[in-house]
Amino acid sequence: MELVLAVGAVVVGAVLQRSTGLGFALVSGPLLVLVLGPYEGVALANLLSLLTSSLVLAATWRTVEVRAAAMLSAGAVVAIVPGAALARALPDPVLLVVVGGLAAGAAGLVAAGCRFPGLVRPSGSLVAGFVSGFSNVTAGVGGPALAVYGASTRLPAAGFVPTVQVVGIVTNALSLAVKHDAHLPGGLVLGCVVAVLAGTLGGRWIAGLLGERAGRSVVLSLAIAGGALSVLKGMLAS
Repeated sequence: MELVLAVGAVVVGAVLQRSTGLGFALVSGPLLVLVLGPYEGVALANLLSLLTSSLVLAATWRTVEVRAAAMLSAGAVVAIVPGAALARALPDPVLLVVVGGLAAGAAGLVAAGCRFPGLVRPSGSLVAGFVSGFSNVTAGVGGPALAVYGASTRLPAAGFVPTVQVVGIVTNALSLAVKHDAHLPGGLVLGCVVAVLAGTLGGRWIAGLLGERAGRSVVLSLAIAGGALSVLKGMLAS
């Protein structure tokens, strides 16, 4: 049942990523962690997020905000090594609680509409990128920091969607590079890749039916629920 839920979450996450620019890792990450454990689950979320971001960017690259993408990516790069070191050092039950707590807490911040005017400054872009990169490599949830950045800087949706895909590609590629020791089941990876392709293809059509606000609500609700499940599993296992 957990496996079916994980693949289903990958499809839903890919649909929402295509329509809102974010949401893939928030929705699918916590359930992948439940199936594979915190280290391998986040590594698979990184791999699939890399694929999803690449597919979305291929369709939206013309409106990338180049300066914002460069600054956010620079901040994320600095965070990768310390984040990966922390992920290796923590015991699995503790890492489950960290992953779930970050996913649910970050989604809660976005749902509350938190904005930080200081992020408008160039240094703010670096800070947002660092937080995104650190939470991405440790918990697979780099999107909320970028969502708060987008809301704080009032970046138009047309530019926000492709810009955060650039950051996602950089962050997830580096996250995978430092997690080369992760062991991922081939069958599950293949099934999830097919699910990503199906979700991305259907995402554009579904986006027109769902609408941006409704899609955002679905992303945040699923992220909070999945994060809570990971926290519960970690607490029971400790």
